[in-house]
Amino acid sequence: MSQTRRDWLLSDAPQTRRQARLGAIYQGWLTFRANKLAMFGLIILVILIFTAIFAPWIAPQNPFSQNLGGRLAPPSAEHLLGTDALGRDILSRLIHGARITLFIVGTVALIAPIIGLFIGTVAGFAGGWLDQVLMRITDIFLAFPKLILALAFVAALGASIGNAVLALALTAWPPYARLARAETLTIRNADYIAAARLQGAGPMRLLIRHIWPLCISSLIVRVALDMAGIILSAAGLGFLGLGAQPPMPEWGAMISDGRTYILDFWWVAAMPGLAIFIVSLSFNLLGDGLRDVLDPKGGKE
Repeated sequence: MSQTRRDWLLSDAPQTRRQARLGAIYQGWLTFRANKLAMFGLIILVILIFTAIFAPWIAPQNPFSQNLGGRLAPPSAEHLLGTDALGRDILSRLIHGARITLFIVGTVALIAPIIGLFIGTVAGFAGGWLDQVLMRITDIFLAFPKLILALAFVAALGASIGNAVLALALTAWPPYARLARAETLTIRNADYIAAARLQGAGPMRLLIRHIWPLCISSLIVRVALDMAGIILSAAGLGFLGLGAQPPMPEWGAMISDGRTYILDFWWVAAMPGLAIFIVSLSFNLLGDGLRDVLDPKGGKE
């Protein structure tokens, strides 16, 4: 980037709203880039997304192709991560399984925060009996362990990857509702909210135009930090046979398939477990970096 462009972005006295917005984004990027661990997490996630998009071309073999003559083969030049009990290439199944992982994480990350943002801001802004009712419902969901509640939903809806995603989304929203409510309580009596009210803004406009934008940064940080837990919960459902169904190459289900052979053929369960560990770690590192950028006060505590 040229020095003139950089000076324009870092100006202490921006001339337009666009310059101020772009300058804030650029300063946030500089703060994020200074965090080496966060950059490492971002690189891993970019690689994961690239792998998921181009999985059919990257995977060395068909992930569903069985070869019983080569079952439980150790890592070699032909099968870099070995084969499973049906002779399927583990590396190819991990690569295609990245699509399932991103689908689960992305869908839950879209649904749960939106539900939590709406419930939390409505409760905090309205107050009174509506606040009490919504927060007591939230407390009921928080009273149960997330995975146990997800298991109950999947058992009721039926085992499938779609129902697993729905169950995880329905159990993941309460913390976001609590966070959004806390943010709303701190800003609902602010002067600019009173000014917008005097200008004729209704409750929904106040929520959408003035309160939601201030809650989004905290929610983004929380979502990034929760992604590792969502991956582990999804893997847990897959391990129990309640997520993606065979022969789908879901990482949790792959660990379940390999647990019988873990002492003699460790790579069958260890490789998908290592993939879950790396991706979960990258989300945690990314979340820490986003917290430094979007929530500096929380990052220092």
